[in-house]
Amino acid sequence: MERQCSGQLILAVMTPNPTASEFIPKGGSTSRLSAGSQSSMSAFSQVFSHPSLGSPVTAGLAPGMSLSAGSSPLHSPKITPHTSPAPRRRSHTPNPASYMVPSSASTPVSNPVPQTPSSGQVIQKETVGGTTYFYTDTTPAPVTGMVYPNYHIYPPAAPHVAYMQPKANAPSFFMADELRQELIHRHLITMAQMDQADMPAVPSEVDSYHSLFPLEPLPPPNRIQKSSNFGYMTSCYKAVNSKDDLPYCLRRIHGFRLVNTKCMLLVDMWKKIQHSNIVSLREVFTTKAFAEPSLVFAYDFHAGGETMMSRHFNDPNPDAYFTKRKWGQHDGQLPRQHAGLLPESLIWAYVVQLSSALRTIHTAGLACRVMDPTKILITGKTRLRVNCVGVFDVLTFDSSQNSNPLALMAQYQQADLISLGKVVLALACNSLSGIQRDNVPKAMELVTMSYSSDLKNLILYLLSDQNRLRSVNDIMPMIGARFYTQLDAAQMRNDVIEEDLAKEVQNGRLFRLLAKLGTINERPEFQKDPTWAETGDRYLLKLFRDHLFHQVTEAGAPWIDLSHIISCLNKLDAGVPEKISLISRDEKSVLVVTYSDLKRCFENTFQELIAAAGGQL
Repeated sequence: MERQCSGQLILAVMTPNPTASEFIPKGGSTSRLSAGSQSSMSAFSQVFSHPSLGSPVTAGLAPGMSLSAGSSPLHSPKITPHTSPAPRRRSHTPNPASYMVPSSASTPVSNPVPQTPSSGQVIQKETVGGTTYFYTDTTPAPVTGMVYPNYHIYPPAAPHVAYMQPKANAPSFFMADELRQELIHRHLITMAQMDQADMPAVPSEVDSYHSLFPLEPLPPPNRIQKSSNFGYMTSCYKAVNSKDDLPYCLRRIHGFRLVNTKCMLLVDMWKKIQHSNIVSLREVFTTKAFAEPSLVFAYDFHAGGETMMSRHFNDPNPDAYFTKRKWGQHDGQLPRQHAGLLPESLIWAYVVQLSSALRTIHTAGLACRVMDPTKILITGKTRLRVNCVGVFDVLTFDSSQNSNPLALMAQYQQADLISLGKVVLALACNSLSGIQRDNVPKAMELVTMSYSSDLKNLILYLLSDQNRLRSVNDIMPMIGARFYTQLDAAQMRNDVIEEDLAKEVQNGRLFRLLAKLGTINERPEFQKDPTWAETGDRYLLKLFRDHLFHQVTEAGAPWIDLSHIISCLNKLDAGVPEKISLISRDEKSVLVVTYSDLKRCFENTFQELIAAAGGQL
């Protein structure tokens, strides 16, 4: 009995039988389930819906055909008299197996029309439903000696990813724990709900949004607590839009009455901006659902994000350097990089992202006006997004500027550059005290002693008053080659995440196999037959389930081997001709079957369940 390690897995490449039943079009109602019967399928059957399972003809799938993988035309020919074979082939993902055999055919392909060797193309003829099609086969010729596995196996990690990660004691076949925990944390925040009895002041529905969940502490009732940025009391909620069932972030401006709708011109301009470092604005509306007039801004929701203020400026120790001392006392101890100050590479990473966001905003003719640590979100380790864009444009809209609401944008853009300089200086000092007017000379002295001259020159350029209009493009030469460093880091991060995704890409297919197998095994009764699960094809599947999960050693101890389970499931999915021995629980019967036999039993039985669920039996 073969026990093969499941450390490797690639897409299955199987050679289909052109004369198999799934390649022969059926006429009338027997070719596939009618639209009425498909619509009456239960939700359970839709979970397992697959093109290869939508017709009774799947009972005769050729050996080597996958049960669940539908990316290749080999797995789901979808032949109808209304479509030409050539466009159908182009609409599917190429499969290496198609280099050797036609991807789908209702009749064996005739001899190709001769052509000159230099053309590199073959004219194929194919008959489908009584109609003959001629098409050009652009499939590359097969490579001599190329052999593919006939079932799914796991490949090792790519070398360029394996060498950039620290070596572990044992190879991992699942995504990294750090990435898994981060994703789970985001999912928990996205799905979090509020007990309405605990917060009766929060309405259950606002406009087209429901399931509101506060993302920050709500301001006390009957108390004026204005935002230091906007000048109004604000609150923030996560909510689900009933139109698309997607989560959004709602920023509510308390007690604001919108008296001039001309500002919606600016809102429409903001809605058109899509950037990886900007939280996109989706809509702005007024409401009285909070028992008072309120203005609500709806943004994309980024679960797990925290502000730059909470990430970097909650530690009071760096502020000691800027704290005023009494006469005769010395200044605080000078902080050092990596011991109180942020690494310069991290600061440049932030500069690249923030300047990229400003460049997009200014190019669109708008101004950010919220370049502040409390309005910059950080997700993951270093990913930045500018939040609350467009709020100031609505709150401070001057009705006297009806003729040109963009008249002051140039002035606001200059203020954006100064705000960016203050953010970079605060990051370099790791303290907001450094951007206070009295502390700027001391802060620049700290930057000069701790960081490169390029960073110092960048801050000086952004904070200094110029006689001419400055542009965010002016700081690109100061960033210089550090832009390539950030691009390289982003691409390496993408390689690592893709490798983690590759470890999980086959999990859905294996889960569907196990779920289908679970619906068959140990079923107490089917069609009033209590022995259904213990007879016929179902008995073979029961023994195969024991072969998968209930192996024991020579001493009678449970034998637990994940590679054995995955390997056997992959062979079942592909229907390989390999033989296995299935032993009954009383050890009096030994059945020798092939995986292709088991696959046929599996398909027939599950189709029987699907038909009964749809009311056809």
